[in-house]
Amino acid sequence: MATILPVKDSFPFIGENTFIAPNCTIVGDVTIGEHCSVWFNAVVRGDVNYIKIGKYSNIQDNVTIHGTYLKNGTDIGNYVNIGHNAIIHGCVIHDHVLVGMGAIVMDRTVIESNVIIAAGAVVLENSLCESGYLYAGVPAKKIKPLTEEQMALLKNLPHNYVLYSSWFSDHK
Repeated sequence: MATILPVKDSFPFIGENTFIAPNCTIVGDVTIGEHCSVWFNAVVRGDVNYIKIGKYSNIQDNVTIHGTYLKNGTDIGNYVNIGHNAIIHGCVIHDHVLVGMGAIVMDRTVIESNVIIAAGAVVLENSLCESGYLYAGVPAKKIKPLTEEQMALLKNLPHNYVLYSSWFSDHK
């Protein structure tokens, strides 16, 4: 059973038709929109600041989402894919973004809509990732404009995760 706990009278809110894996952790000031999924061993820790996740977003296995005490909450938009083992900390991620597996996105970063952060990238504090580009590396740098195929991936991938999560609906 998932660990879903209040912190200092802040209770997580989970939208309709959202899949919550039985071993993930969601605590504190957390808002998750409808048709989302929070996968196995993910931690969404709204204890020291808020976390907001829009609709149709997926938080994949082993992801950690957190903020900075009294400084930076975390805002994740709609149709966002956070890949396995990523760390998202005190930043703003707009709509239609893919954060690749093992990537790290640090405080006060803003990722505009229609961006891909490559697997293993480290997006340093105070960065701005401009719409329409792929960012990769350590530290992450703008690599190239997104292709039509990559733009289609950003539109379609969230719907795949709605499908995948429906496979677990018989086991609630």
